Amino acid sequence: MQVLRITRPGGPEVLDFEERPAPTPGPSDLLVRVRATALNRADLLQLRGGYPAPPGVPADVPGLEYAGEVLATGPLVRRFRPGDRVMGLVGGGAFSEQLITHEREALPVPENLEPAQAAALPEAYLTAFDALVLQGGLRMGESVLIHAVASGVGSAAAQICRALGARVIGTGRNAEKLSRASAWSVEKTVLCDAAPPRFAEAVREATGGRGVDLALDLVGGDYLPETLRAMAPQGRVLLVGLVAGRQAPVELDVLLTRRLRLTGTVLRTRPPEEKMALAQAAERSLLPLFRAGTLTPVVDAVYPMREAREALARMARNETVGKLVLGWE
Repeated sequence: MQVLRITRPGGPEVLDFEERPAPTPGPSDLLVRVRATALNRADLLQLRGGYPAPPGVPADVPGLEYAGEVLATGPLVRRFRPGDRVMGLVGGGAFSEQLITHEREALPVPENLEPAQAAALPEAYLTAFDALVLQGGLRMGESVLIHAVASGVGSAAAQICRALGARVIGTGRNAEKLSRASAWSVEKTVLCDAAPPRFAEAVREATGGRGVDLALDLVGGDYLPETLRAMAPQGRVLLVGLVAGRQAPVELDVLLTRRLRLTGTVLRTRPPEEKMALAQAAERSLLPLFRAGTLTPVVDAVYPMREAREALARMARNETVGKLVLGWE
């Protein structure tokens, strides 16, 4: 099989193709023929040497999500059979023509989704669902602040909020991208094109002075103190990304007096048991919404795998709305 591997630390130019032996599934594993994968900022970090793969995952092959079909199964597999269409998250290695995954971490692809759409689903929607619903306790009628609302996870989060009856306020650094957010029922957008960003006053004004009940922070850095100021009493902040930086000054009196809850979360480094539980929860709660057309993956563009360098460079320039997908021809 072919893989697209990291030859040395650097930018997208360090990727190159290599032939490797096809993997062999273990007793409870699936061997999957990968048709498509989607890009994530973690791939750029891994290229630079700043986000190593977890133990047991190919260290030099990026890729956190996939869509394809089952080629073979281990003797203990019961959920899938060869020929079934599957998608899911992996700790890495999705930039390859074949991969191995545990059957309980794989999800069936809804019949109405093409491979490119299915590949754009796992990372964005499972991240958003886990943060908003499983950890954040999102409830109908609540108000939610989503940073980088035009990103893959941001657009997924907005759609989940819409499906659950919550109102959304979204931020972003690009006015043209923010103009797309109305398609996901984002009620109000706030342009953050200055440094440091200023949005708390606009958010509180949009909520009648109360603030938001829940915030999904995909950027971190100097967004965090402003996010805390935008929260309602007993609000919950889920910190998922650090695009804007790893450090931030925090006004502890705001945390104390408003009785806020700040939770950090990441998927890639979780133990397999937790990833399996998340996949099963998503299968029960999210997949019916995709089959009904209530949720739709937001795909910015689809590139052939041979153009992966160009696609990664475009993502690094922040030119996308939703997900970029790579497909094997």
